Amino acid sequence: MSKIVAQAVIRGAIKITKQAEEDLLKAISDKGESQKVEFPETAFYFPMANALLAAEVKTLGDARKILGHAKGLLPQEPSLHLWLPYLGSALDAGIATLLSEEIIVAVRYLYGTEPQPDCEGFFTDTIMRSLGIQLVDGRMPGFAAILGAAPDNKIALDIIRQLQERNILIFVGSSSNGRSIVDQLKEEEVQMGWDNYIVPYGRDTISAIYPLNWAIRSALTFGGLKPGQARKNLLYCKERVFAFGLALGLVDDEKYATGAGAINMGFPVIADTDIPEIHPTGITTYEALVKELDYKKIVPRCIEVRGVKVKVANIPIPVLYGAAFEGERVRKEQVFAEFGGKSSMAFEYLKSVDNDTINDGDTEVIGPDIDKLPEGSKSMPLAIVVEVSGRKMQKDFEPILERQIHHYINCAMGLMHVGQRDMNWIRINKDAAKKGFLLKHMGVILHAKLHEEYSAIIDKVSTKIYTKKEDVERLIAEAQKVYAERDERISGMTDESVDTFFSCTLCQSFAPNHVCVITPERLGLCGAYSWLDAKASFEIIPTGPNQPIEKGGPIDENLGQWKNVNDFFNAKSNKSIDRVSMYSIMDSPQTSCGCFECIVAIIPEANGVMVVHRDYSGMTPSGMNFTTLAGSVGGGVQTPGFLGVGKLYIASKKFISAEGGLPRLVWMPKELKDILADKLKKRSEELGMPDLLDKIADETNATSSEELLPYLEKVQHPALGLAALM
Repeated sequence: MSKIVAQAVIRGAIKITKQAEEDLLKAISDKGESQKVEFPETAFYFPMANALLAAEVKTLGDARKILGHAKGLLPQEPSLHLWLPYLGSALDAGIATLLSEEIIVAVRYLYGTEPQPDCEGFFTDTIMRSLGIQLVDGRMPGFAAILGAAPDNKIALDIIRQLQERNILIFVGSSSNGRSIVDQLKEEEVQMGWDNYIVPYGRDTISAIYPLNWAIRSALTFGGLKPGQARKNLLYCKERVFAFGLALGLVDDEKYATGAGAINMGFPVIADTDIPEIHPTGITTYEALVKELDYKKIVPRCIEVRGVKVKVANIPIPVLYGAAFEGERVRKEQVFAEFGGKSSMAFEYLKSVDNDTINDGDTEVIGPDIDKLPEGSKSMPLAIVVEVSGRKMQKDFEPILERQIHHYINCAMGLMHVGQRDMNWIRINKDAAKKGFLLKHMGVILHAKLHEEYSAIIDKVSTKIYTKKEDVERLIAEAQKVYAERDERISGMTDESVDTFFSCTLCQSFAPNHVCVITPERLGLCGAYSWLDAKASFEIIPTGPNQPIEKGGPIDENLGQWKNVNDFFNAKSNKSIDRVSMYSIMDSPQTSCGCFECIVAIIPEANGVMVVHRDYSGMTPSGMNFTTLAGSVGGGVQTPGFLGVGKLYIASKKFISAEGGLPRLVWMPKELKDILADKLKKRSEELGMPDLLDKIADETNATSSEELLPYLEKVQHPALGLAALM
């Protein structure tokens, strides 16, 4: 390692650790060692200290112990005349920096000075879990942490757009010469937030700990690793979290020290200034510290050095295209043209046709396009009718492909798509229209993306876009009839009606031992994959993450155990799990990766179970909130009494049916109850318990078991009369 770099790292680490000591001692003086200290919505206390030291920091006194460990890691600054290997000392200083930065920002939270204005601050466990499916399905192949500011706003914007186009999740913050990239993006009116893949963390280098302790939590959340397994947790980050740091502007001692902490995690740092480089590999996959002075090359250089595998969509439309634009919102004042919602009639419909009835690539706009909008008008009726053909195309695949219309259109910069079927709502902003985007380009997008992702089952794609009211009114009747037929066909499917289930091992890139088994009556725990989705995925990619599992002979139909399913699970879980029950929460329940929509947990004293979804941050009758519960469930382990599930599974006939099913449900958040109300009422009526939903408690009735039991007795909840949970 360069002596210059080592000196800067160690100087920076000493400075940051000293600041942590000063801040912590002041807080202890003001509030006492027993003062509670915590980050919002996390089960991992101080995540870096928890992952590396197994520390559970709950008070300022606990934080003092972490400070002592950090100080013990600090080496002396290299002498001017004595030459020694510096790598180990500099890396130790990097870890000391991360532990100290965590203390500093935690104290700031205690005093209410974090998060900083217009910044996210600490990233909650809930956010991590909600992004889970994007982390593993290729939509989010890597992560960039930008520190500092570009020489001008144009360069800053160009770097951000290049990263967005590659679907990189971008954390922005820190500053150079008193200027932050956060402010550069604000001045350019760039939409920031998780939906836009641009997350501002803070305006100083200390706050760069937020993306780093977000990364280390992935090892604990998805990887099944334990607190204190420092080497394994760091290696997990190197091998599975494809992150890098991009330092813009002056690299001062604090940035060098924070960068050394990132390098410990396998994350290289790329700078736009003339700094010494560190080329030896091992700690990082390739080079650890490099410079790139050409801003046209800096993003590709970052991708290369970290080894991120990206696909840049090359679709011939006049706006940028990528998953990073999927969450973009078009506000009222930005609208050039609008379809559906409250403004006009609109729908989208995909159907399969005979191969000789369409020409591949045909896109026709029947009626005026948006460049012919009447003066003073922004709203138009719209029908998007997509016809596909292919030798392997099946009727059951139509709704799966149709759902992709939402995803594909949303990825065009300047477009917003909400809803599906005849409840869609599309907006095109003024910038996209100014660049020449027309309705016909939607057909270009659909043709390109359907071929790219579904070429195994479709041979031709043709799109007709109608904007005349009489055409839309005529065609919507046909579409609505087909929607109803599809719903009826799918609702009639049961686990007994099929001989084959499907696996999903998509999340094994983050949770190596986890396997989902998807059945007609039990969707994937992330909520994103149904049995039909998995079936279509297998047709498209026969060697992919969704594999057929012939059920074979049952071992126990009540529990939902089959020999072939157990054998498959054992093989694909790296022999960590030898049997799994599809319908039980108590006997060999299915494993979880960490991106589940909901957690089911037993409440023994109520003889029932509760369900909590990841958007609920309050306390539950189990004595734990969602984030604490989630720490017991993820990472590919079986935990009897706890289960990660997709929210629609709660209304399934197979929902923990081995333990009695829905009548066991005694508590759930009101928001979740409202979301599922229609489905739960229907299921309750099927059970002959039409008032069951009203008997299920929520946070307005109880948030502790002491409050819950009297309520259940008052409403005579059926769980109290069921056999004891074993």
